[in-house]
Amino acid sequence: MRTTAKILTTAGISTALLAGGIGVASQQADAAKGTSVNMEAVVKAAQWDPYKSDQSMTPGAKDSVKAVESALAAKGLLSKKYVDGHYGTTTVTAYAKFQKSLGYSGLDATGLPGKGSLTQLGKGRYSLDHTISVGGKTTMDGKTVNTRTAAMVKAAEKKGGLNLVLTQGEYNPGGVDASAGTHDGGGAIDISVNNLNSRSAAVKALRQVGFAAWERTPAQGFDPHIHAVAISDTDMAPGAQAQIGDYYKGLNGLAGHGEDNGPKVKKVTFEEYQRG
Repeated sequence: MRTTAKILTTAGISTALLAGGIGVASQQADAAKGTSVNMEAVVKAAQWDPYKSDQSMTPGAKDSVKAVESALAAKGLLSKKYVDGHYGTTTVTAYAKFQKSLGYSGLDATGLPGKGSLTQLGKGRYSLDHTISVGGKTTMDGKTVNTRTAAMVKAAEKKGGLNLVLTQGEYNPGGVDASAGTHDGGGAIDISVNNLNSRSAAVKALRQVGFAAWERTPAQGFDPHIHAVAISDTDMAPGAQAQIGDYYKGLNGLAGHGEDNGPKVKKVTFEEYQRG
């Protein structure tokens, strides 16, 4: 019995390869559509993990951080051994390199993810949800803040029945020497205590809506005021980011890293507060 072999012509081979390529591309596209990165979780991890004494994961952030780290590894910016869901200092450095590759510099390339860079990194790999936007710049009490911070201050005022008066705003590089650069970017504000019946109550209200906030005193070397940093502000200067790390660790955000003696509250972001 003679077996008839099927002969695949060159055109047939090309068609088969093309079909196979389309199939692989389609599968990759479908996989990318199915992978979602929670920006809120990634930013929270980026502001908390680098300051931990261990390699623990920020609750709810592991899968999203791993997706970001995988994308960095695919670009040769991060060793695969660090694709672990912990947004530590190595991931910070890798992400900063990616930001610089996009043409970012200064405070836009510190390794703290923003919506634009996360979207660019995720092309063909993941979609982005739970996005954070700090909005444009506005003023409160004559001080520059972004619209997210302004909304947070108003929420704290409503929460505590307060009238909060800003004495220093955001995007204020070199404005106050004692601030050590924390106000160079977004998210960091100072608030007067002169009209407050209870400074502790004001700090508590600020914390409840998503600020890391502390009362600053003459004993610490400051004129009396409240210093507050908006958790997960993506325009934040490195010094302010370090204060967020301190806050999560139960410390006071100062160079000596003393114990936080402020009111105890559940630590939340503004977005978490808004969702209740």
